[in-house]
Amino acid sequence: MTSTTDIPESGRLSRPEFVGMIAMLFATVAFSIDSMLPALPEIAAELSPADPNRAQLILTSFVLGMGIGTFVAGPLSDRFGRKRVIMGGAVLYCLAALCAWAAPTLELLLIARVVGGLGASAPRVVSLALVRDLYRGREMARIMSFAMLIFTLVPAVAPLMGTVIIDALGWRGIFLSFLAFSAVSILWLSIRQPETLPPHARRPVSVAGLGSAFREVLSHRVILTAIGVQTLVFGALFGTLSSTQQVFDVTWGRGESFPLWFAVIALMAGTASLVNAALVMRLGMRFLVTVALGVQFLLSLGMWGMTANDLWPAALAFPAYVLWTTGVFFMAGLTLGNLNAMAMEPVGHIAGMAASVIGSIATVLAVALAAPLGLAFDGTPLPLMLGVASFAGVGFLLIRSLPRT
Repeated sequence: MTSTTDIPESGRLSRPEFVGMIAMLFATVAFSIDSMLPALPEIAAELSPADPNRAQLILTSFVLGMGIGTFVAGPLSDRFGRKRVIMGGAVLYCLAALCAWAAPTLELLLIARVVGGLGASAPRVVSLALVRDLYRGREMARIMSFAMLIFTLVPAVAPLMGTVIIDALGWRGIFLSFLAFSAVSILWLSIRQPETLPPHARRPVSVAGLGSAFREVLSHRVILTAIGVQTLVFGALFGTLSSTQQVFDVTWGRGESFPLWFAVIALMAGTASLVNAALVMRLGMRFLVTVALGVQFLLSLGMWGMTANDLWPAALAFPAYVLWTTGVFFMAGLTLGNLNAMAMEPVGHIAGMAASVIGSIATVLAVALAAPLGLAFDGTPLPLMLGVASFAGVGFLLIRSLPRT
Protein backbone atom coordinates (compact mmCIF):
# COMPACT_ATOMS: atom_id res chain seq x y z
CA MET A 1 0.00 0.00 0.00
CA THR A 2 1.29 3.41 -0.94
CA SER A 3 0.55 6.05 1.68
CA THR A 4 0.99 9.78 1.78
CA THR A 5 0.32 10.11 5.49
CA ASP A 6 2.20 9.67 8.75
CA ILE A 7 -0.25 7.10 10.12
CA PRO A 8 1.69 4.02 11.24
CA GLU A 9 0.47 0.62 10.06
CA SER A 10 -0.59 -0.28 13.61
CA GLY A 11 -2.81 2.82 13.78
CA ARG A 12 -4.72 2.25 10.56
CA LEU A 13 -8.10 0.62 10.29
CA SER A 14 -8.25 -2.87 8.86
CA ARG A 15 -9.19 -2.83 5.20
CA PRO A 16 -12.68 -4.34 5.78
CA GLU A 17 -13.53 -1.77 8.46
CA PHE A 18 -12.11 1.07 6.37
CA VAL A 19 -14.15 0.02 3.34
CA GLY A 20 -17.29 -0.30 5.46
CA MET A 21 -16.85 3.16 6.98
CA ILE A 22 -16.19 4.80 3.61
CA ALA A 23 -19.21 3.02 2.15
CA MET A 24 -21.45 4.39 4.92
CA LEU A 25 -20.16 7.93 4.43
CA PHE A 26 -20.84 7.64 0.70
CA ALA A 27 -24.25 6.19 1.49
CA THR A 28 -25.38 9.44 3.13
CA VAL A 29 -26.09 10.66 -0.38
CA ALA A 30 -27.82 7.48 -1.56
CA PHE A 31 -30.02 7.30 1.52
CA SER A 32 -30.94 10.98 1.15
CA ILE A 33 -32.10 10.39 -2.41
CA ASP A 34 -33.47 6.85 -2.64
CA SER A 35 -35.48 6.87 0.58
CA MET A 36 -37.44 9.82 -0.85
CA LEU A 37 -38.65 7.90 -3.90
CA PRO A 38 -41.78 6.33 -2.35
CA ALA A 39 -42.68 9.71 -0.82
CA LEU A 40 -42.87 11.56 -4.15
CA PRO A 41 -46.57 10.85 -4.87
CA GLU A 42 -47.63 12.08 -1.40
CA ILE A 43 -45.39 15.13 -1.59
CA ALA A 44 -46.75 15.95 -5.04
CA ALA A 45 -50.34 15.57 -3.86
CA GLU A 46 -49.78 17.77 -0.80
CA LEU A 47 -47.37 20.43 -2.06
CA SER A 48 -47.67 20.43 -5.88
CA PRO A 49 -51.01 18.93 -6.94
CA ALA A 50 -51.21 20.98 -10.15
CA ASP A 51 -47.86 19.71 -11.47
CA PRO A 52 -46.86 16.32 -9.97
CA ASN A 53 -43.63 16.19 -12.03
CA ARG A 54 -42.22 19.03 -9.89
CA ALA A 55 -41.89 16.65 -6.96
CA GLN A 56 -38.92 15.14 -8.81
CA LEU A 57 -37.02 18.35 -8.04
CA ILE A 58 -36.70 17.14 -4.45
CA LEU A 59 -34.08 14.74 -5.80
CA THR A 60 -32.22 17.02 -8.20
CA SER A 61 -32.23 20.00 -5.79
CA PHE A 62 -30.34 17.88 -3.27
CA VAL A 63 -27.88 16.83 -5.97
CA LEU A 64 -27.43 20.47 -7.00
CA GLY A 65 -26.55 21.50 -3.45
CA MET A 66 -24.17 18.58 -3.20
CA GLY A 67 -22.45 19.62 -6.41
CA ILE A 68 -21.98 23.20 -5.25
CA GLY A 69 -20.79 22.14 -1.80
CA THR A 70 -18.34 19.71 -3.33
CA PHE A 71 -16.27 22.62 -4.65
CA VAL A 72 -15.87 24.05 -1.13
CA ALA A 73 -15.49 20.88 0.93
CA GLY A 74 -12.31 19.60 -0.72
CA PRO A 75 -10.22 22.77 -0.34
CA LEU A 76 -11.36 23.13 3.27
CA SER A 77 -10.25 19.57 3.95
CA ASP A 78 -6.84 20.35 2.43
CA ARG A 79 -6.54 23.18 4.98
CA PHE A 80 -8.19 21.82 8.13
CA GLY A 81 -7.96 18.05 7.70
CA ARG A 82 -10.40 15.45 6.46
CA LYS A 83 -12.25 14.61 9.68
CA ARG A 84 -13.13 18.16 10.74
CA VAL A 85 -14.69 19.02 7.40
CA ILE A 86 -16.67 15.79 7.15
CA MET A 87 -18.09 16.35 10.63
CA GLY A 88 -18.89 20.01 9.94
CA GLY A 89 -20.76 19.05 6.78
CA ALA A 90 -22.73 16.47 8.73
CA VAL A 91 -23.92 19.12 11.17
CA LEU A 92 -25.18 21.31 8.30
CA TYR A 93 -26.86 18.27 6.74
CA CYS A 94 -28.71 17.52 9.97
CA LEU A 95 -29.89 21.11 10.38
CA ALA A 96 -31.21 21.11 6.82
CA ALA A 97 -33.06 17.85 7.48
CA LEU A 98 -34.85 19.50 10.38
CA CYS A 99 -35.82 22.46 8.18
CA ALA A 100 -37.12 20.11 5.47
CA TRP A 101 -39.15 18.24 8.08
CA ALA A 102 -40.92 21.50 9.01
CA ALA A 103 -41.17 23.08 5.50
CA PRO A 104 -44.76 24.16 4.71
CA THR A 105 -44.30 24.66 0.94
CA LEU A 106 -42.51 22.87 -1.88
CA GLU A 107 -40.30 25.90 -2.48
CA LEU A 108 -39.03 25.95 1.12
CA LEU A 109 -38.59 22.19 1.02
CA LEU A 110 -36.45 22.53 -2.11
CA ILE A 111 -34.29 25.20 -0.44
CA ALA A 112 -33.78 22.93 2.57
CA ARG A 113 -32.82 20.11 0.21
CA VAL A 114 -30.23 22.30 -1.51
CA VAL A 115 -28.72 23.14 1.89
CA GLY A 116 -28.81 19.46 2.85
CA GLY A 117 -26.91 18.67 -0.31
CA LEU A 118 -24.32 21.29 0.64
CA GLY A 119 -23.78 19.49 3.94
CA ALA A 120 -23.75 16.00 2.42
CA SER A 121 -21.05 17.06 -0.02
CA ALA A 122 -18.45 16.84 2.76
CA PRO A 123 -18.90 13.12 3.54
CA ARG A 124 -19.13 12.44 -0.17
CA VAL A 125 -16.10 14.24 -1.60
CA VAL A 126 -13.77 14.41 1.38
CA SER A 127 -14.13 10.66 1.87
CA LEU A 128 -12.79 10.27 -1.66
CA ALA A 129 -9.80 12.44 -0.78
CA LEU A 130 -9.32 10.37 2.38
CA VAL A 131 -9.13 7.22 0.26
CA ARG A 132 -6.68 8.92 -2.07
CA ASP A 133 -4.50 9.81 0.94
CA LEU A 134 -4.00 6.09 1.55
CA TYR A 135 -4.32 4.42 -1.86
CA ARG A 136 -3.64 5.26 -5.49
CA GLY A 137 -4.21 4.05 -9.05
CA ARG A 138 -5.79 0.67 -9.62
CA GLU A 139 -5.57 -0.17 -5.92
CA MET A 140 -7.67 2.90 -5.19
CA ALA A 141 -10.14 1.79 -7.86
CA ARG A 142 -10.30 -1.63 -6.19
CA ILE A 143 -10.97 -0.12 -2.75
CA MET A 144 -13.65 2.11 -4.29
CA SER A 145 -15.27 -0.92 -5.93
CA PHE A 146 -15.54 -2.77 -2.62
CA ALA A 147 -16.94 0.36 -0.97
CA MET A 148 -19.47 0.76 -3.78
CA LEU A 149 -20.49 -2.90 -3.36
CA ILE A 150 -21.46 -2.28 0.28
CA PHE A 151 -22.88 1.12 -0.63
CA THR A 152 -25.25 -0.65 -3.04
CA LEU A 153 -27.14 -2.18 -0.12
CA VAL A 154 -28.37 1.28 0.90
CA PRO A 155 -30.16 2.08 -2.38
CA ALA A 156 -31.58 -1.43 -2.28
CA VAL A 157 -33.25 -1.02 1.11
CA ALA A 158 -33.75 2.78 1.22
CA PRO A 159 -37.13 2.84 -0.61
CA LEU A 160 -38.37 0.00 1.61
CA MET A 161 -37.20 1.90 4.67
CA GLY A 162 -38.83 5.04 3.32
CA THR A 163 -42.11 3.17 2.90
CA VAL A 164 -41.99 1.89 6.49
CA ILE A 165 -41.21 5.37 7.80
CA ILE A 166 -44.03 6.92 5.75
CA ASP A 167 -46.50 4.38 7.09
CA ALA A 168 -45.42 5.11 10.66
CA LEU A 169 -44.66 8.84 10.65
CA GLY A 170 -45.78 10.26 7.31
CA TRP A 171 -43.45 11.43 4.57
CA ARG A 172 -41.91 14.11 6.80
CA GLY A 173 -40.59 11.42 9.11
CA ILE A 174 -38.04 10.46 6.46
CA PHE A 175 -36.10 13.63 7.26
CA LEU A 176 -35.79 12.57 10.89
CA SER A 177 -34.27 9.28 9.77
CA PHE A 178 -31.55 11.29 8.02
CA LEU A 179 -30.45 12.59 11.43
CA ALA A 180 -30.02 9.09 12.84
CA PHE A 181 -28.15 7.79 9.79
CA SER A 182 -25.72 10.70 9.79
CA ALA A 183 -25.09 10.41 13.53
CA VAL A 184 -24.02 6.77 13.24
CA SER A 185 -21.62 7.35 10.35
CA ILE A 186 -20.00 10.42 11.92
CA LEU A 187 -19.53 8.71 15.28
CA TRP A 188 -17.81 5.83 13.49
CA LEU A 189 -15.47 8.24 11.71
CA SER A 190 -14.69 10.34 14.78
CA ILE A 191 -13.95 7.39 17.06
CA ARG A 192 -12.17 4.94 14.77
CA GLN A 193 -10.49 6.72 11.84
CA PRO A 194 -7.16 8.56 12.38
CA GLU A 195 -6.71 11.81 10.49
CA THR A 196 -5.11 11.01 7.10
CA LEU A 197 -3.77 14.48 6.30
CA PRO A 198 -1.00 15.46 8.77
CA PRO A 199 -0.54 19.16 9.62
CA HIS A 200 2.69 19.52 7.61
CA ALA A 201 0.88 18.38 4.44
CA ARG A 202 -2.00 20.86 4.69
CA ARG A 203 -2.41 23.78 2.31
CA PRO A 204 -3.64 27.26 3.26
CA VAL A 205 -6.93 28.34 1.73
CA SER A 206 -6.50 31.36 -0.53
CA VAL A 207 -8.09 32.64 -3.70
CA ALA A 208 -4.74 32.47 -5.48
CA GLY A 209 -4.08 28.96 -4.23
CA LEU A 210 -7.53 27.76 -5.22
CA GLY A 211 -7.15 29.33 -8.64
CA SER A 212 -3.77 27.69 -9.13
CA ALA A 213 -5.05 24.28 -8.10
CA PHE A 214 -8.16 24.74 -10.27
CA ARG A 215 -6.02 25.52 -13.30
CA GLU A 216 -3.75 22.56 -12.58
CA VAL A 217 -6.67 20.16 -12.36
CA LEU A 218 -8.21 21.44 -15.58
CA SER A 219 -4.91 21.40 -17.46
CA HIS A 220 -4.91 17.59 -17.73
CA ARG A 221 -6.71 16.16 -20.71
CA VAL A 222 -7.40 12.89 -18.90
CA ILE A 223 -9.07 14.76 -16.04
CA LEU A 224 -11.19 16.88 -18.37
CA THR A 225 -12.32 13.81 -20.25
CA ALA A 226 -13.09 11.95 -17.01
CA ILE A 227 -15.17 14.92 -15.82
CA GLY A 228 -17.10 14.97 -19.09
CA VAL A 229 -17.83 11.25 -18.97
CA GLN A 230 -18.76 11.41 -15.27
CA THR A 231 -21.22 14.19 -16.09
CA LEU A 232 -22.92 12.02 -18.68
CA VAL A 233 -23.02 8.93 -16.46
CA PHE A 234 -24.37 10.94 -13.53
CA GLY A 235 -26.92 12.55 -15.87
CA ALA A 236 -28.17 9.12 -16.93
CA LEU A 237 -28.19 7.89 -13.34
CA PHE A 238 -29.97 10.91 -11.80
CA GLY A 239 -32.42 11.11 -14.70
CA THR A 240 -33.34 7.46 -14.20
CA LEU A 241 -33.70 7.94 -10.44
CA SER A 242 -35.94 10.97 -10.96
CA SER A 243 -38.32 9.15 -13.31
CA THR A 244 -38.26 5.58 -12.08
CA GLN A 245 -41.01 5.82 -9.44
CA GLN A 246 -43.38 7.52 -11.89
CA VAL A 247 -42.62 4.97 -14.61
CA PHE A 248 -43.40 2.09 -12.26
CA ASP A 249 -46.57 3.79 -11.00
CA VAL A 250 -48.02 5.54 -14.06
CA THR A 251 -46.70 3.42 -16.94
CA TRP A 252 -46.90 -0.03 -15.36
CA GLY A 253 -49.37 0.46 -12.48
CA ARG A 254 -46.91 -1.02 -9.97
CA GLY A 255 -46.49 1.90 -7.57
CA GLU A 256 -47.25 -0.15 -4.45
CA SER A 257 -44.64 -2.79 -5.27
CA PHE A 258 -42.06 -0.25 -6.46
CA PRO A 259 -39.83 -0.46 -3.34
CA LEU A 260 -39.49 -4.23 -3.81
CA TRP A 261 -38.68 -3.90 -7.50
CA PHE A 262 -36.18 -1.16 -6.75
CA ALA A 263 -34.47 -3.39 -4.18
CA VAL A 264 -34.14 -6.17 -6.76
CA ILE A 265 -32.73 -3.71 -9.32
CA ALA A 266 -30.23 -2.22 -6.86
CA LEU A 267 -29.01 -5.62 -5.65
CA MET A 268 -28.53 -6.94 -9.18
CA ALA A 269 -26.79 -3.76 -10.28
CA GLY A 270 -24.60 -3.86 -7.18
CA THR A 271 -22.72 -6.82 -8.59
CA ALA A 272 -21.11 -4.36 -11.02
CA SER A 273 -18.79 -3.17 -8.28
CA LEU A 274 -17.76 -6.75 -7.53
CA VAL A 275 -17.15 -7.38 -11.22
CA ASN A 276 -15.12 -4.19 -11.45
CA ALA A 277 -13.01 -5.07 -8.41
CA ALA A 278 -12.24 -8.46 -9.94
CA LEU A 279 -11.35 -7.14 -13.40
CA VAL A 280 -9.88 -3.66 -13.00
CA MET A 281 -6.38 -4.79 -11.98
CA ARG A 282 -6.17 -7.02 -15.06
CA LEU A 283 -8.04 -5.10 -17.76
CA GLY A 284 -7.60 -1.49 -16.64
CA MET A 285 -9.97 1.34 -15.86
CA ARG A 286 -10.30 2.84 -19.33
CA PHE A 287 -11.17 -0.49 -20.99
CA LEU A 288 -13.99 -1.22 -18.53
CA VAL A 289 -15.44 2.28 -18.86
CA THR A 290 -15.37 2.06 -22.65
CA VAL A 291 -17.09 -1.33 -22.75
CA ALA A 292 -19.75 -0.31 -20.22
CA LEU A 293 -20.69 2.84 -22.14
CA GLY A 294 -20.70 1.13 -25.52
CA VAL A 295 -22.94 -1.68 -24.33
CA GLN A 296 -25.29 0.77 -22.59
CA PHE A 297 -25.63 2.85 -25.75
CA LEU A 298 -26.65 -0.18 -27.80
CA LEU A 299 -29.03 -1.51 -25.16
CA SER A 300 -30.75 1.84 -24.57
CA LEU A 301 -31.13 2.57 -28.27
CA GLY A 302 -32.54 -0.91 -28.80
CA MET A 303 -34.97 -0.53 -25.90
CA TRP A 304 -36.14 2.82 -27.20
CA GLY A 305 -36.74 1.39 -30.69
CA MET A 306 -38.56 -1.70 -29.43
CA THR A 307 -40.74 0.28 -27.00
CA ALA A 308 -41.51 3.15 -29.39
CA ASN A 309 -42.68 0.70 -32.06
CA ASP A 310 -44.56 -1.51 -29.57
CA LEU A 311 -42.55 -4.58 -30.56
CA TRP A 312 -42.40 -6.17 -27.11
CA PRO A 313 -44.84 -9.03 -26.41
CA ALA A 314 -47.15 -7.97 -23.59
CA ALA A 315 -45.60 -10.45 -21.15
CA LEU A 316 -42.05 -9.20 -21.80
CA ALA A 317 -42.43 -5.41 -21.85
CA PHE A 318 -42.23 -4.87 -18.08
CA PRO A 319 -39.42 -7.42 -17.43
CA ALA A 320 -37.46 -5.81 -20.27
CA TYR A 321 -37.80 -2.39 -18.62
CA VAL A 322 -36.66 -3.78 -15.25
CA LEU A 323 -33.59 -5.34 -16.88
CA TRP A 324 -32.83 -2.14 -18.77
CA THR A 325 -33.05 -0.06 -15.59
CA THR A 326 -30.73 -2.54 -13.90
CA GLY A 327 -28.33 -2.04 -16.79
CA VAL A 328 -28.24 1.73 -16.23
CA PHE A 329 -27.23 1.27 -12.59
CA PHE A 330 -24.81 -1.51 -13.57
CA MET A 331 -23.12 0.88 -16.00
CA ALA A 332 -22.66 3.39 -13.17
CA GLY A 333 -21.02 0.73 -11.02
CA LEU A 334 -18.56 -0.12 -13.78
CA THR A 335 -17.65 3.48 -14.59
CA LEU A 336 -17.85 6.00 -11.74
CA GLY A 337 -15.20 4.50 -9.45
CA ASN A 338 -12.83 4.02 -12.38
CA LEU A 339 -13.41 7.53 -13.69
CA ASN A 340 -12.72 9.00 -10.25
CA ALA A 341 -9.50 7.03 -9.96
CA MET A 342 -8.41 8.05 -13.47
CA ALA A 343 -9.07 11.71 -12.71
CA MET A 344 -7.37 11.70 -9.30
CA GLU A 345 -4.21 9.86 -10.34
CA PRO A 346 -2.26 12.88 -11.72
CA VAL A 347 -3.13 15.21 -8.82
CA GLY A 348 -2.63 13.28 -5.60
CA HIS A 349 -0.66 16.19 -4.08
CA ILE A 350 -3.83 18.31 -4.13
CA ALA A 351 -6.29 15.48 -3.58
CA GLY A 352 -8.89 17.54 -1.73
CA MET A 353 -9.05 20.32 -4.30
CA ALA A 354 -8.93 17.86 -7.16
CA ALA A 355 -11.80 15.81 -5.74
CA SER A 356 -13.79 19.02 -5.29
CA VAL A 357 -13.30 20.37 -8.80
CA ILE A 358 -13.95 17.01 -10.41
CA GLY A 359 -16.99 16.17 -8.32
CA SER A 360 -18.49 19.67 -8.36
CA ILE A 361 -18.33 20.20 -12.10
CA ALA A 362 -19.57 16.71 -12.93
CA THR A 363 -22.45 16.86 -10.44
CA VAL A 364 -23.73 20.35 -11.23
CA LEU A 365 -23.60 19.73 -14.98
CA ALA A 366 -25.29 16.36 -14.47
CA VAL A 367 -28.23 18.11 -12.77
CA ALA A 368 -28.56 20.31 -15.85
CA LEU A 369 -28.93 17.12 -17.89
CA ALA A 370 -31.00 15.07 -15.46
CA ALA A 371 -33.65 17.62 -14.41
CA PRO A 372 -35.04 18.20 -17.93
CA LEU A 373 -34.84 14.48 -18.62
CA GLY A 374 -36.93 13.70 -15.54
CA LEU A 375 -39.42 16.51 -16.21
CA ALA A 376 -39.87 15.19 -19.76
CA PHE A 377 -41.78 12.20 -18.37
CA ASP A 378 -44.91 11.83 -20.49
CA GLY A 379 -46.41 8.67 -19.07
CA THR A 380 -43.94 6.44 -20.92
CA PRO A 381 -40.24 5.60 -20.43
CA LEU A 382 -39.38 6.71 -23.99
CA PRO A 383 -37.82 10.13 -23.15
CA LEU A 384 -35.71 8.47 -20.45
CA MET A 385 -34.49 5.69 -22.76
CA LEU A 386 -33.53 8.10 -25.52
CA GLY A 387 -31.76 10.39 -23.07
CA VAL A 388 -29.71 7.56 -21.54
CA ALA A 389 -28.76 6.30 -25.00
CA SER A 390 -27.56 9.78 -25.97
CA PHE A 391 -25.51 10.24 -22.79
CA ALA A 392 -23.90 6.81 -23.07
CA GLY A 393 -23.08 7.33 -26.75
CA VAL A 394 -21.39 10.68 -26.19
CA GLY A 395 -19.52 9.28 -23.18
CA PHE A 396 -18.26 6.37 -25.28
CA LEU A 397 -16.91 8.76 -27.90
CA LEU A 398 -15.22 10.91 -25.26
CA ILE A 399 -13.41 8.05 -23.55
CA ARG A 400 -12.37 6.64 -26.92
CA SER A 401 -10.84 10.01 -27.83
CA LEU A 402 -8.12 9.66 -25.18
CA PRO A 403 -4.74 8.63 -26.61
CA ARG A 404 -3.50 5.24 -25.48
CA THR A 405 -0.67 5.32 -22.95
